[in-house]
Amino acid sequence: MAIKVCVFDAYGTLFDVAAAARVAAEEPGRGALAEVWPQLAADWRAKQLEYSWLRAVTGDYVPFWQVTKDGLDWAMERAGLDDMELRERLLALYWELPAYREVPMMLARLRAQGIGAAILSNGNRDMLNGAVDSAGIGEFLHAVLSVEQVGIFKPARAVYDLVGAEFGCAPDEVLFVSSNGWDAAGAAAYGFETAWVNRMGLPMDRLMAQPKHVLTDLTTIPELV
Repeated sequence: MAIKVCVFDAYGTLFDVAAAARVAAEEPGRGALAEVWPQLAADWRAKQLEYSWLRAVTGDYVPFWQVTKDGLDWAMERAGLDDMELRERLLALYWELPAYREVPMMLARLRAQGIGAAILSNGNRDMLNGAVDSAGIGEFLHAVLSVEQVGIFKPARAVYDLVGAEFGCAPDEVLFVSSNGWDAAGAAAYGFETAWVNRMGLPMDRLMAQPKHVLTDLTTIPELV
């Protein structure tokens, strides 16, 4: 069937999650962070995801903002950074993550083609709205869907159900796009046509399904629909 809507994961797919640590490290007086920011950014993201998976398995849902704070606390402790002002600055920057540079043009091309675009994210709605507003891409999106509507994190099937409920479409009428291999696998198993944005050149995850498309960035998404 023809693709009717492109649905994007948010963090790491549309928005650069490493930017918070990178920007803070460039600020005056951040010498300690400047020495470790790549590792801190990687640890922060890894723990954020790990905690979401564990909470999905156990059913102990909390908003993604809490998971984000918990992941940062772990990452800062590992890095030896005991600095509450820095913690608050990093968290504030997470609400202002920039979109990857190809995102606005890609979304504009989708709109010109008459293809709907939406976000489906683990993020809670206020976080997502903050990032969308900061990046200036709200005009291109038909919906911002959050897991807080169902109280469980991806890759639970109940999360992917939100797309059909919003757009009234079948799974094979959706192109789902994610930079997370596990998310792309979950969406492919659900029945979405799926594109994995593999910016880091990682191996394919050994999971229940594989994405149909593997890309290095989002530039060619309009060509897939």
